[in-house]
Amino acid sequence: MRPVLVYRWIVFLLAGGYCIRTLIFSDFTGNFGGPFRYLTIWALFFSFFAASRMMAIEEGRSTRRWDGLVCMTAVINTMVVFLYWRLYFADPNSVTDDGQLRAWYLEMYLHLLGPLLQVIDAIFIHRSFHRLRGAVVWLVGVIGVYVLWAELIVQGFNQRPEGTVTSGLPYPFLNNLELAERAVFYGSNLATGVVLLLIYAGISWIFRRRFPVPATP
Repeated sequence: MRPVLVYRWIVFLLAGGYCIRTLIFSDFTGNFGGPFRYLTIWALFFSFFAASRMMAIEEGRSTRRWDGLVCMTAVINTMVVFLYWRLYFADPNSVTDDGQLRAWYLEMYLHLLGPLLQVIDAIFIHRSFHRLRGAVVWLVGVIGVYVLWAELIVQGFNQRPEGTVTSGLPYPFLNNLELAERAVFYGSNLATGVVLLLIYAGISWIFRRRFPVPATP
């Protein structure tokens, strides 16, 4: 088997396995939205879909590249990693219910290994970052939909976690912020996502220049 095919099988099976575990073992009764309240889980399922498309391309079952979605997924994955660990190390209670990490194999995959595997494919194998307009549309769209989901639906149907300002928002620290402060937080993270997209595009450009795809005979 080709090394790239093996790599993509590993990425696909890991993402698929964690998606199935999420659907089977997550609590859907305690809070409306269950695990889908969290951006981490959105990133996981986008990673699984991206991995399935990479497998389809690798096995010759599809020629559609999905560059915009793949780029967006890489950026969202990176944002999840940076945000989660930055907030956790500043205050564990800001992103967890009790200040404690979950099982190590969950934390390491969801907040490190899984995102890293998808980013490597996006930049170095699939070479997605060369048409950025679609990626920006996907990025703004997904972040916008997630913010509306969290603010209008998740908060509206849940009473916990509770904060000093409001309650029901998926991450505990958000419930301690006024709406204007949350808007600044969302906007700054969207801007961070655009910067990450440009950084990845730069890395991808350098890689393509240094290692061009061999011409098909």
